[in-house]
Amino acid sequence: MRLSTIKEEPDLVAALKRYFPDGIDIYFENVGGKMLDAVLINMRLHGRISVCGLISQYNLNQSEGVHNLLYLITKRVRMQGFSAFDYVDIYPKLLETVIPQIKEGKIVYVEDIVEGLENGPAALVGLFSGRNVGKQVVVVSHE
Repeated sequence: MRLSTIKEEPDLVAALKRYFPDGIDIYFENVGGKMLDAVLINMRLHGRISVCGLISQYNLNQSEGVHNLLYLITKRVRMQGFSAFDYVDIYPKLLETVIPQIKEGKIVYVEDIVEGLENGPAALVGLFSGRNVGKQVVVVSHE
């Protein structure tokens, strides 16, 4: 499933059910809001959710509440927050493991590249409004 596809869906619960008919076993949460609500409904029994961010909430005057927490109980879902700062001591080991896999094409990531410093502010706004997909990069020079 592509993120750009899910963003266009009027009914996130139905879309996730369509893409994951057997339910979601593992979910990496960094969006929050309506997406988290839809995911909770579609979790599998004993599913796991790792929470590292809630970007949909950061710029709201009043954050949206999560409405489907009952599914944590009925589906016995484990949801746990974490911060990368908890793992600073093993960061060198991560790089040692991941960099070769990136070079071999075993790990692939998406970059949303914008050319020119003058386009930086719009790219930043796009981060918080959901316009970009992947890592946002602003190229200021090709030197």
